Amino acid sequence: MVKRKKSDYILHSVDHAFDVLEAFRTTEPELGVTQLAKILNLHKNNVFRILATLESRGYVEQNSRTGNYRLGLKAFEVGQAYLRHTNLLSVAHPLMVRLTEDLRENSYLAVLRGDYVFYLDEVIADQTIQVVSRLGTRVSPHCTATGKVFLAFVDEDQSEDIIKNLDFERMTPNTITEKAKLQKEIEDVGSEGFAVDREEWTLGLKCVAAPILDYYGKVQGTLSISGPAERMSETRIKKEIVPAIQQQAQEASRKLGFLVGRSTA
Repeated sequence: MVKRKKSDYILHSVDHAFDVLEAFRTTEPELGVTQLAKILNLHKNNVFRILATLESRGYVEQNSRTGNYRLGLKAFEVGQAYLRHTNLLSVAHPLMVRLTEDLRENSYLAVLRGDYVFYLDEVIADQTIQVVSRLGTRVSPHCTATGKVFLAFVDEDQSEDIIKNLDFERMTPNTITEKAKLQKEIEDVGSEGFAVDREEWTLGLKCVAAPILDYYGKVQGTLSISGPAERMSETRIKKEIVPAIQQQAQEASRKLGFLVGRSTA
């Protein structure tokens, strides 16, 4: 007997409901029925019925003034429940607090979701000049320290697939936009155990990241530190930030069962 694939059991109505919810990950806080129908290539009547169902459960809410829809409180509550039950988050957060206290710069926990980096948690430093929050941000991996760490530490086939699908959008004059150059940097990250974003995503902002590995040596997330370029000199990055971020990333890895010093090959 041939075992059926899980995809054979998908309920298309439920699948479309999640398509509608995920459409709100765009930069626009509100979307209308016509706009959603066009984005998702669905009939307007289907989109309206899905929105009505989601609204009745609190996952979206309608702006009475514009008639458009936005995510509701229930969506936030479910997201928070996920965060509370994520072991990676519970392990990493105290270490992030320590990093931010020691370095007085913002610390972040990120995971890889498909072809994108997603910032799951952050600790904000008490500084006069603040870095804009990254919490909940989804970004292409080619222009961030965190993304380069994932590309260096995921399976080679997965890394190649992600790179193959990159659009190499130039975010700043420093963004890496050539495949060969990115691959060379990824090799260096793999051997050095950390990555640096030198104003490649945002001008005036630098970042250093290191991997969090599990018992099997698989990368589960990254710890990173970001700050204004004027506070993140190359000397400080090398002598202070890299050792600190690697130490805490290794501690997070140890708590997930990884034997620090063991080869990940």
